[in-house]
Amino acid sequence: MTKQRISTDGAPAALGPYSQAIEANGFVFCAGQLGLDPATGQIGDGIAAQTQRALRNLTAVLDAAGLTLADVVKTTCFLSEIAMFGAFNEAYAAFFTDAPPARSTFAVKDLPRGALVEIEAIAARSSV
Repeated sequence: MTKQRISTDGAPAALGPYSQAIEANGFVFCAGQLGLDPATGQIGDGIAAQTQRALRNLTAVLDAAGLTLADVVKTTCFLSEIAMFGAFNEAYAAFFTDAPPARSTFAVKDLPRGALVEIEAIAARSSV
């Protein structure tokens, strides 16, 4: 198996010893993205703003791999409180309008940097 690291300045740098994404066998495995602005390092206010920013960050990582959100086949989403599910879902839906990917969404105790949401994704090249 060959794997290739994917990296971009269009999304926040990794907060630890991991890659923004790894491509292996035609799949791109994207690390979780927070609602963190890569230019300022600031986290957005509220679940909608953080979801939108996290998905823009994910878009930048996919772009660095030559892919788009349309290539995403699975997302895993982590919320700091399940009570935010409705507002999260509304913001998320605006990014995945046609054949949205499979998805799992969980409430977790804490997220890095006090974030309200983190979104990771798996994308596939059309040649797979």
